[in-house]
Amino acid sequence: MARLEILKTYKIYIGGQFPRTESGRFYTPLDSKGNPLANVCLSSRKDFRNAVVAARKAFGSWSERAAFNRGQIIYRIAEMLEGRRAQFEEEIIKQGKSAKEAKQEVDLSIDRLVYYTGWCDKYQQVFSAVNPVASSHFNFSVLEPTGVVAVIAPQDSSLIGLVSTIIPIITGGNTVVVLASEKLPLCAITFAEVLNSSDVPAGIINILTGQESELLSHMGSHKDVNAILYASDHKENYFKLKKLASESVKRVYRTELNFMDESAENPFLITDFQEVKTTWHPIENIGGSSSNY
Repeated sequence: MARLEILKTYKIYIGGQFPRTESGRFYTPLDSKGNPLANVCLSSRKDFRNAVVAARKAFGSWSERAAFNRGQIIYRIAEMLEGRRAQFEEEIIKQGKSAKEAKQEVDLSIDRLVYYTGWCDKYQQVFSAVNPVASSHFNFSVLEPTGVVAVIAPQDSSLIGLVSTIIPIITGGNTVVVLASEKLPLCAITFAEVLNSSDVPAGIINILTGQESELLSHMGSHKDVNAILYASDHKENYFKLKKLASESVKRVYRTELNFMDESAENPFLITDFQEVKTTWHPIENIGGSSSNY
């Protein structure tokens, strides 16, 4: 009698924990031959709310960390991913790619983490400014993180799309709630296991699995989400997100980048989720008293 394989159950990742979805629902993605790959949680609206609460709680301490320390933490993710590369390659192969393509995707994901590590303590110097003004003031513009960012990861990418969308956002001091690819979900929760065993504080990255059609409206309408990244080519859903987001004046970005290409790594992906804070400071007179301005 043939042995029945016990499929792995992939839980969600919220606040540094691995709960099962509160709805108790799951789905079973299939490989190219129609064989079941795993049991994957169908996240609910409450799962999303819980993830936003965790992200908001973590935002203050993460945004206030020294940029160099954020870089150390992201580099540690790269180290841990390097140590578990064989597992990621196996999962990518299970989801339909060749061994060569799987190796290339894992290599690029690790390299992309290292790339943004380097930008953690540099983007402020590059994009901040001392502004010329026609009065007795110093005028400075600096970047500040937007807050909690909801991400809908690309459907056609397993690991590299996930890494390329969330890492620039946390590099800039934001926290993230990401809905992973429904079709290619295996690497998402395995990546959460990497995060959990690295130095990433709880709540910085929260990973949900499930259906875009079910969670999209909640992402757009949630008042404690400050911005959204939509990495899909579904224009109707994008316009729906923008309409919902307008009620709380949150920013919605859409990207169709080829994440296997070098164009998918650049510092402007960090600044997309930054606010510009401008400060005016009076210049002291030679006598030592402050300007009247």
